[in-house]
Amino acid sequence: MKIYVDHPELEPQLLFIKNIFNLYFEDVFVLNGKGDNQLTFNIMNDTMTHVKACLTIAGQSYQSEAVRPETDKKSVKQAIAKTLVNMLTEHTGITQSWGTLTGIRPTKLYHRLYRQGLSHEAICEKLAADYLISREKLDLMRDIVRIQNEAIPDLYDLKREVSVYIGIPFCPTKCAYCTFPAYSILVHKNDVPEFLVGLLHEIKETGEWLKKNDVKVTSIYFGGGTPTSITPEDLKLLLDECYRSFDMTAVREVTVEAGRPDTIDPATLDVLNDFHIDRISINPQSFTDETLKAIGRHHSVAETVEKFKLAREHQMNNINMDLIIGLPNEDRTHVQHSLAEVARLRPESITVHTLSFKRASEMTRNKAKYPVADRDEIMTMMGLTKTYARDHGYVPYYLYRQKNILGNLENIGYAIDKEYSLYNILIMEEVQTILGIGCGASSKLIHPETGKIENYLNPKDPKSYNKSYKHYTTEKIRKLELLYNGTAVVE
Repeated sequence: MKIYVDHPELEPQLLFIKNIFNLYFEDVFVLNGKGDNQLTFNIMNDTMTHVKACLTIAGQSYQSEAVRPETDKKSVKQAIAKTLVNMLTEHTGITQSWGTLTGIRPTKLYHRLYRQGLSHEAICEKLAADYLISREKLDLMRDIVRIQNEAIPDLYDLKREVSVYIGIPFCPTKCAYCTFPAYSILVHKNDVPEFLVGLLHEIKETGEWLKKNDVKVTSIYFGGGTPTSITPEDLKLLLDECYRSFDMTAVREVTVEAGRPDTIDPATLDVLNDFHIDRISINPQSFTDETLKAIGRHHSVAETVEKFKLAREHQMNNINMDLIIGLPNEDRTHVQHSLAEVARLRPESITVHTLSFKRASEMTRNKAKYPVADRDEIMTMMGLTKTYARDHGYVPYYLYRQKNILGNLENIGYAIDKEYSLYNILIMEEVQTILGIGCGASSKLIHPETGKIENYLNPKDPKSYNKSYKHYTTEKIRKLELLYNGTAVVE
């Protein structure tokens, strides 16, 4: 569907307007000009911002207006968004519980106001006025922010520390919904030794700089891909370098993703035992074998259960399990079955993802091959997970959203017994620098005084990484110098 905006000055906002339309429709194109589906704005912002909007769509016309007391660009954007959501809600009958928000990290908004000393009621009043967020979501944000501050009491004082993400881009297979760097270990097995040379160099050089400059490491997260795809010997080599290069005395948490059950074996778990690592992820995504086959996961439900029990036998005392809501051909009965299986295993944390059609995924390129439930069914399925969490003692502790997420919902991490992932909290709330090391790893460099953010991305494929790891390591350290020792501000 094409939407035309007859307002040349709004050309820089067309992507933002498109994102609002995408909350209601798929495959929307927003263009500057005139056409059948027409959007017009009258924007006045001399002493305050006053936006009047008219939308003609599918032969029907709607009007809305919004007023903001400020006149800056952000206020204009908020007012435009409010008019769009009001008109599209009237047209479709769909209510957006997240209002006008299209960003990934809604709890950051709550944290910002909470730090100013505002009460929950005052925060609700402001965020509902600014973004039309529902009371249900505002209460959820409150609960998560409270838990995060309990989990990390010095959450707002970690600006001069960093967390480290180590990316290992190998997996048994690539799932249909995935866009992470993930290369088949069977095909790329011979690339691993050369990749490890670069990865070990990056760890060593970065660790030396952090020690020399007394920058502490809060948490370390091994992701990918699936880190346990590499051999136990290679994993030991990697962990040896980490524990030698980083000052582990201040590290509060080490997590190793073992997300694919088909990569878990006694030898790998023995290596983790040797380093006293007991926090891993074992991610079923679904407890229906047909679904696993459809999305390209070469393990069975039985293997998930078997490997979970094996991990318990090897003293893995903090296990996370991921579930995805809205996988192809699944409905509420499949989710109920998955939750019943999770109840039998009782992992310390569960991360519930709502399926997102990521642009570069196999699933997005071939949507007809992967039929998913409608919006109402997705909402029902998500509701089942929330009820399950509440009834089984799991509390929500972090939340994030994605573009093109089904039902315009969210992804929520739940935990029991205060077994929260500190890394998940830190990366979502953007309170400190996250150093990305390895193939496809993204560094989020956050200035400790200004809070300005710069993203710095390592190459996504092993061959490119192997050719350029020294350059990326040197450049990253240069940027760290600017952040922690220099006067230059990261722009």
